[in-house]
Amino acid sequence: MRPYWAYRAPMASPEYESFKSAAASRPAPPPADVVEQRRRIDEAMSQVPLANGVEVREFMRAGVSGLECRPATTAADTPIVLWFHGGGFRIASSLAYRSFGSHLASVFNARIVLPDYRLAPEHPFPAAVNDCFAVWESLLADGEDVARIVIAGDSAGGALAGATTVQAIEDGVLPAGVMLVSPWVDLTVSSSSYDSRAELDSMFSRDAANEAAPAYLGSTDPRHPLASPLFADWTGSPPVQILVGDHEVLLDDSLALANSLVSAGVDATLSVYPEMPHIFPFNYPAFPEAVDGVLEMKSFINRVIGRF
Repeated sequence: MRPYWAYRAPMASPEYESFKSAAASRPAPPPADVVEQRRRIDEAMSQVPLANGVEVREFMRAGVSGLECRPATTAADTPIVLWFHGGGFRIASSLAYRSFGSHLASVFNARIVLPDYRLAPEHPFPAAVNDCFAVWESLLADGEDVARIVIAGDSAGGALAGATTVQAIEDGVLPAGVMLVSPWVDLTVSSSSYDSRAELDSMFSRDAANEAAPAYLGSTDPRHPLASPLFADWTGSPPVQILVGDHEVLLDDSLALANSLVSAGVDATLSVYPEMPHIFPFNYPAFPEAVDGVLEMKSFINRVIGRF
């Protein structure tokens, strides 16, 4: 039995091709260490405008700081999306995701909670997993209704969303659903798409993965189920939605996870977007495929929380 597969438009839009060409024309910055990479990303992304009508608040939950993006009007039943950012476990932050989070808050009409989990290599596994689960538990401690909370993440944040979900399954307290965008859920770095998509993926590679994974794992086995949720037992999981681009070296992570979820009896949806790059919805609303990805996530949220 396979997951529900949804292949989108058969070829990339002209808007995406223009976006890609413009990005390729900008000179790449000189190499930098991880601290400088973090600074550059935060500095650049802090300049990106927020969605209209959305406010951003700082928070501290269970010792973990972060940002929450809220639509102008919220109510007791406003959904919450707990989103763990990507960045290879080593870079990026809630600030880097602030603009994207504001757009999600506007489109989803939801509160977007963006934790600043501890980063490797200063804080190797399981520090980030512990932080992410602590924020999830803080929402429960606040009395938030789990029936309107969705756990989500992209790239490395997809692994953290998976780990948080697996722990929630063990505890028997489940979110309404789980959304994973281009998730990196197999830290063995052994799938064939690292080779088959190598020339297509300008954002990630086998070399980058082989550098990032050990920095995060330390002495931990890469098959540890909370480090690589592909190897976890997802039996009893709430519905899971996976979005991935066909041009990603992490394509096989999504394919393998989707099939594993269905084998475990999970309601899993996999959408593969032809010619799309790693975490393509992050570029919302720059091109139609990014818009489609965000709208697909909105439909999923509405389905799992019963809002139509």
